[in-house]
Amino acid sequence: MRGAMKVLVAALVVGAVLTGCASSGLDGDLTDDWPALPPAGPFTPAAGVCQVADFTPTVALDGYDPVGCDLPHRVETVHVGAFTVDRPAPPALGSTELRTAFADCDSQASGYVGDNWRAGRLRLAVALPTGSGWATGLRWYRCDLTELTTVEAAAQVVTRTGSLRDALKGASALRLGCQRTSGDIRVQKLTPIDCGTPHDAEFVGVWPAPERPYPTKTADWAPLYAGCNSILARYAGVPDDAVLRFRSGVVVRPPGTGRWAVGDRGVRCYLWLSDRTVTASLKGVGTAGLPVRTK
Repeated sequence: MRGAMKVLVAALVVGAVLTGCASSGLDGDLTDDWPALPPAGPFTPAAGVCQVADFTPTVALDGYDPVGCDLPHRVETVHVGAFTVDRPAPPALGSTELRTAFADCDSQASGYVGDNWRAGRLRLAVALPTGSGWATGLRWYRCDLTELTTVEAAAQVVTRTGSLRDALKGASALRLGCQRTSGDIRVQKLTPIDCGTPHDAEFVGVWPAPERPYPTKTADWAPLYAGCNSILARYAGVPDDAVLRFRSGVVVRPPGTGRWAVGDRGVRCYLWLSDRTVTASLKGVGTAGLPVRTK
């Protein structure tokens, strides 16, 4: 009798286990009850991350190695957009599509840092998929910012730690300010300097040049000087009139020809005192602080 009871209990246990298995869907067919895995998506870089390596105009998956911006890095991606017009190859320099992408990156980068990015020691560039990546259907563009040692010639990329987000909101070591000039009457070089130290130049803002060919002849430069003079007058708080040129000179720094071709139209403008130095910023000084020169 006792042996028969053991057999009955064992049968009940086995039945309960089998019933439980049947209710959980383990019916012996291991292929019909599992949801299908989603297909692998195309490679798209992320925004708000940084890169240890220098900027490259094209980015492949095997060369993509993002890190947190709290680590030493040389590039920060501030935005990733997408092309809406298809074409057989990535947009070329000077194309409408690339210029549209740069315009988007320009706006996104300025919003990211809290001011026009050209007001700081920064450079914006647009990276694209490789040709082979484009052929597989990749259509993104990446907006990359880098910190520079200077915005003058021979600039070097800075290896920095910390994000550029809001970096130009308020006072910042990145922000362009007072300068000391060197060279002949055409001002060959601008060197950043503390405004409390004698200096003869100061960054006053950025003039957005209209769509036009890159200036090559003397007459081509006239609109740039006029535009920067207007920026200077607003910055110093003086009239933008024919007398302005007797108050201050102006230094005009347009982007290079390659950047102009991609759509960069931001011209950096500096006031320039050819006859004296000052030991304070001239922002908002008015006509008393920027008087008409008599010599």
